[in-house]
Amino acid sequence: MDSNKTNTYLKFDKSRMVNLEYSLKREILRTNRRGAYHCTTLVECNTRKQHGLLVLPVPKLNNTNHVLLSSFDETVIQHGADFNLGIHKYDGDNYSPMGHKYIREFNCDSLPRTIYRVGGVILSKEKMFSLKDNTILIRYTLLDAHSPTTMRFKPFLAFRENNALTSENTVANHGYKEVENGISMCMYSGYPDLFMQFSKEVNFVFDPHWNKGIEYTRDQEDGLPYKEDLYVPGYFELPIKKGESIIFSASDVKADTSKLSSLFLDGIKERTPRSSFYNCLKNSAHQFYFRPTKDDLYLLNSYPWGRVKAREQFMSLPGLTIGIGRPEAFEEIVDTAVPTIEAFMQNKPIEGFLSDIGNADVLLWFVWALKRYADADKERFYAKYADLTKRVVSFIQEGKHPNLTPLTNGLLTVDSQIGYPCWMNNSDSADTPRLARTGCLVEVNAFWYNALRFTQDIAENLEEEKLQKKMALLAEVVRTSFIEVFLNDSGYLYDYAVGNYVDWSVRPNMLLAISLDYPLLDRRQSKSVLDFVTKELLTPKGIRTLSPKSIGFRPRVEGSIENKIDSAYRGAAWPWLLGPYMEAYLKIFQRSGYSFLDRLLIGVEEEMSNDCIGSLSALYDGNIPYFGHGPISYSISVAGVLRAINLQRSFADEY
Repeated sequence: MDSNKTNTYLKFDKSRMVNLEYSLKREILRTNRRGAYHCTTLVECNTRKQHGLLVLPVPKLNNTNHVLLSSFDETVIQHGADFNLGIHKYDGDNYSPMGHKYIREFNCDSLPRTIYRVGGVILSKEKMFSLKDNTILIRYTLLDAHSPTTMRFKPFLAFRENNALTSENTVANHGYKEVENGISMCMYSGYPDLFMQFSKEVNFVFDPHWNKGIEYTRDQEDGLPYKEDLYVPGYFELPIKKGESIIFSASDVKADTSKLSSLFLDGIKERTPRSSFYNCLKNSAHQFYFRPTKDDLYLLNSYPWGRVKAREQFMSLPGLTIGIGRPEAFEEIVDTAVPTIEAFMQNKPIEGFLSDIGNADVLLWFVWALKRYADADKERFYAKYADLTKRVVSFIQEGKHPNLTPLTNGLLTVDSQIGYPCWMNNSDSADTPRLARTGCLVEVNAFWYNALRFTQDIAENLEEEKLQKKMALLAEVVRTSFIEVFLNDSGYLYDYAVGNYVDWSVRPNMLLAISLDYPLLDRRQSKSVLDFVTKELLTPKGIRTLSPKSIGFRPRVEGSIENKIDSAYRGAAWPWLLGPYMEAYLKIFQRSGYSFLDRLLIGVEEEMSNDCIGSLSALYDGNIPYFGHGPISYSISVAGVLRAINLQRSFADEY
């Protein structure tokens, strides 16, 4: 399943690339860990407004990303004949030019690399996003040519928010400045200059016009605005010889063009080849790292709509750091978050990237993440985070959390109308449906029990006998109440309970009660719960959010945005839940469960060649054909499956 294949793991041949029905549904993503990214389809026809060659934050304007350079069309010129390698969609399902027909193959085991063949010309194109700044580098190598060859490059500029569209207007600044081996432009006030430069001397021809009516099919399918005009200032032109490589740089900082080649070569050395399932997810994990300043580190939740959200940051934190051998990143992310957590517990104003820290279950996910770190490095945990863990648990236990209320039976209750109390209320659009999970949520109270037991262990190790006894007593009260409230006669757990009402829906949240470190149920009860999940919720791509036997089951993620979000929590499958599923399965079946879980991961590995190449979508249809939906690269999906792979590996090593 996770064999070390070389150079062929993510390869797409000509037959797939020229088939637009196939290639336009597969996307590539590259990031720089500072919030900037490059994203497009395999054939480089943008199908979303968020696609672009250079998309970056512009803090002077707002906290969202902005598309500066939308695309960059290449033309091969021989004997006076032009062969345009670009592709755009226009009205009436018209694509022009049809550059994809020249593609011979594409692979991205290391860098996204496209091989074009135009008559006797064979051209290689490789793209790399700098990890140091907001710079996209493209290396063109003329592998073969039988006569003099010239290349022409035409930039398509947007200078807009990545969730907006632009059109021809009289406000745009069409002026440009000549810089070393290129030009710089800034279309609107507040934006940085866009520097477009080459590693050798180039001729720029000023030929300004608006390319009108470009369409984005994925937005059109979602019922969103999908048509825009892009500004083309002119074109670059230069000769290229057989065997020669030239580097193009697009950036918000001026490049030293004499160093572009060495920067490209050095960048290759820094990258892990995407030569296996694990390596793909390891690379994808790094893409969520977000360093807005030298001293701060966060995790973005997704691409291409990436933002920092507290819940998803802590849900994905262990998998995206410890899970790929980066415990130091775990510490840096937690240390960045601590001032916000402290401010929240002291009832001080919350600002910055973790403004949603007050959502009901967020601090419980934070304690869960700290437990993962303690398992990985007990000494470092006690040195840095033991006291913080105790204070967070006390804050909740004493009823100081504004959105978590302790009941007399020890359980915690939430109000679904306040904030977004659980991961199934994660949409921040007021116009979208919200799942009315309220009162005592099964996973919130499973986390609460585990937080109490974890604090009990901390107190025992620190020889704090009073606290140890207090946590042990409270944990036992919670355990007793949990079983009384949630365990039903059918052998699974209610999803939530409020007053005398209990929700009988078979949902995956009960998985967390049998996968966490401190079990609430005995082995027989846990096996019964797992059987329900396996029979009614398990799919080849993840765990469904609702059983087909439950009222309101909607497995296909289709229709309007509102309907898609509704389906996400009423039957769609989420890959991240495979992590807790595998934990629970191995706890119960141990060695006898290994081969089944190995086969299960094969179904997920197939997604490395779908949607976002080398990463995982947020969710998938709950029934065949199991198409991916939502953000094309989602932090908790990657983290959950990394957790599953690492569990599989450690279990294999153990036995």
